Amino acid sequence: MLLKYTLALISILILFTTSLFVGVGELNISGYLNGSHEQELIMLASRLPRSFAVVLTGSALAIVGVIMQKVAHNKFVEPTTAGTMDSAALGILVASILMPQSSLMAKMLVATGFSLVGSWVFLRILKHLPITNPLLVPLVGIMLGGVIGSVAGFIAYEADLIQYLSIWISGDFSGILRGRYEMLWLTFGLSIGAYLIADQLTIIGMGKNISLNLGLNYRAITSLGLIIVSMVTAIIVATVGMIPFIGLIIPNLVNRFVGDDLRQALPIIAYVGGCLTLLCDIAGRLIIFPYEVPVSTIVGVTGSLAFIFLLLKRDTNV
Repeated sequence: MLLKYTLALISILILFTTSLFVGVGELNISGYLNGSHEQELIMLASRLPRSFAVVLTGSALAIVGVIMQKVAHNKFVEPTTAGTMDSAALGILVASILMPQSSLMAKMLVATGFSLVGSWVFLRILKHLPITNPLLVPLVGIMLGGVIGSVAGFIAYEADLIQYLSIWISGDFSGILRGRYEMLWLTFGLSIGAYLIADQLTIIGMGKNISLNLGLNYRAITSLGLIIVSMVTAIIVATVGMIPFIGLIIPNLVNRFVGDDLRQALPIIAYVGGCLTLLCDIAGRLIIFPYEVPVSTIVGVTGSLAFIFLLLKRDTNV
């Protein structure tokens, strides 16, 4: 067990260190250690914040993905396929129009409210879908997200904010600098909160009747889970933009090796989510160097292929 933890730590440290030294601005260890102001500025103002932002985002998205799957009782659900991210983008857009001078925190709170409403609408729709066809759930969620995205697009067009909307719907870490990513640390705290209720989330994933029979307050835990999902989604969309499929790929991948016990699986899900997002971000910086491919594009392609694979290889009990 100790060997596994050691290898896991070494692998993420290698990816993190690689992320620090990949980019247009030349950064070398000797220059940084010799006290070069330019090298220090690149490291502390750009590369280090970006690398932390990537890990925090990937880990948090993977965690809220598995929470969404437990709440919706469907392994193909995550914020992208439930309309939650589109709702957050719409919330930020509305806040920008109605409160143009407001802080990023205020816009995030508005986006959280919109995410909660979007998730609630999605869950209400699920009650009218046949449980015998689980593939309908993500399809309905994608359509709901499309409707919300269309509304956001129309509002942005009328308000001449199309360029701003494109920033929020395209996840990209190239604009992450010191002073513009710190709100992502809130996702770390929310992830710890999710771990504290991991056992309860595992139980609600078994269904409402089983949860009630075991004495669990099903509605309270479901609501708490949705609040965590909505807050994390709003923070990430407001800071980085929309990144699809992380919350879909990672939980299903880890589930195949670890099982459904979130107490055991959540740390692994967070770790793999951070590693995959780091890997995709590094790839985006190298593919057409010195230019960058947005991480949402890299993850979107990878996630789409993984989604198709999961659909073809889905378990009969999903």
